[in-house]
Amino acid sequence: MTGRPLIGVSTYLESGARWGVWELEAALLPAGYPRLVQRAGGLAAMLPPDDPAHATAAVDRLDGLVIAGGPDVDPSHYGAARSPRTGPPAPERDVWELALIRAALASGTPLLGICRGMQLLNVALGGTLVQHIDGHVEQVGAFGRHPVKPVPGTRYGDLAPEETAVPTYHHQSVDRLGTDLLPCAHAADGTVEAIELPAPAWVLGVQWHPEMGEDLRVMRALVAAAS
Repeated sequence: MTGRPLIGVSTYLESGARWGVWELEAALLPAGYPRLVQRAGGLAAMLPPDDPAHATAAVDRLDGLVIAGGPDVDPSHYGAARSPRTGPPAPERDVWELALIRAALASGTPLLGICRGMQLLNVALGGTLVQHIDGHVEQVGAFGRHPVKPVPGTRYGDLAPEETAVPTYHHQSVDRLGTDLLPCAHAADGTVEAIELPAPAWVLGVQWHPEMGEDLRVMRALVAAAS
């Protein structure tokens, strides 16, 4: 392949977004995501929610896939009752993104899950989530930072061998790991902050938001794997 690899990024679906004189339903994505792909050497393509039956065809046209952050995963997808502290469901995103993840896993397409995307990756492989943890949101509507410590000998540990302060905003986390997934970074309180599948697959999930920072290593690694 020549040129920049095409990296698909899943999007939000919002009932009332505003711009100019308009307030309409919109498929949208914070600009940090495509900018991160572009800065890392890829071409970004938005993947709004669609019929899950089309997920394989979509992934077949991509060189790499990013599942973006967003609303809480509906706990029905991992067999749990809804906690009062779990946010409203996003059913169109859940079924579409789970289908995208499964298509990428089946085809060997390099895959990066960011925050919600990491949680969905875990759920897609049979894992479960903690529906609420304290201490990982410093201020409502504002990203905070905290250090994550890599696990030596993992893909993420090789990419970022030192403890790193990362942009973060989440209140859910991995509980039981999905099949074959390995923890590859932790927060100071023991929360799993990154997960991956062993080689030869290139599959990584990070709990933080690299699109809100300056560290390009994770996205550059995805783009390199997709090249």
